[in-house]
Amino acid sequence: MAKNIQSLERAAAMLRLLAGGERRLGLSDIASSLDLAKGTAHGILRTLQAEGFVEQDPASGRYQLGAELLRLGNSYLDVHELRARALVWTDDLARSSGESVHLGVLHQQGVLIVHHVFRPDDSRQVLEVGAMQPLHSTALGKVLSAYDPVAHSEVLELDREAFTPRTVTALRAFEGELDLTRARGWASDVEETWEGVAAVAAPIHDRRRMPVGAIAITGAVERVCDDGKELRAELVAAVRDCARAVSRDLGAGRF
Repeated sequence: MAKNIQSLERAAAMLRLLAGGERRLGLSDIASSLDLAKGTAHGILRTLQAEGFVEQDPASGRYQLGAELLRLGNSYLDVHELRARALVWTDDLARSSGESVHLGVLHQQGVLIVHHVFRPDDSRQVLEVGAMQPLHSTALGKVLSAYDPVAHSEVLELDREAFTPRTVTALRAFEGELDLTRARGWASDVEETWEGVAAVAAPIHDRRRMPVGAIAITGAVERVCDDGKELRAELVAAVRDCARAVSRDLGAGRF
């Protein structure tokens, strides 16, 4: 079994210490509480401070948790709020479309599935919550890449693998796909990631009008597309309506 990295363990212990008890602690208090030499404790604190995880009060010299931890915490809460707001709408979308519905967010240069509603039939299906999907070929990924500047910069750095003969990998063609997504407000994936599977996705925005996720309908090409080529117009409209409804619930107003 691989050994834990001691410096990270000490940094984690320091953050937990600052999170409990007194609001601010001095260097000596932190060092003695964690049984560390002052020099070691100061080095860790200086690194955490540079990353925004710890702040030092100029007057007293004492340390407290920094704003970056609050931002990360809010990001975690945002995902849970997004999922909670989307539950009813995605259930309705799966029921009305007859297909499975996925809710995805940007995570580690991919799309993390945070909610999955099964296709409402008796077929055997696998829950995909926690699964990762590629940014460049899936409908969810293209929506995030089109609307989220961070996702856009990350997808351009990736090796855009050709999963099928239909996968768009060339940079100019891929940027054209994103331009089209922004122009029409939705993205498609017709056998670009998996043979025989098609999807349509639309973006979700929060109260700041920032893209926070995407919703997709996914199913067999023969059900989701007309003549195996064009996505059915009623499914495109349904997923866009669902994304707008979740966005409104998040405080985004009308789009």
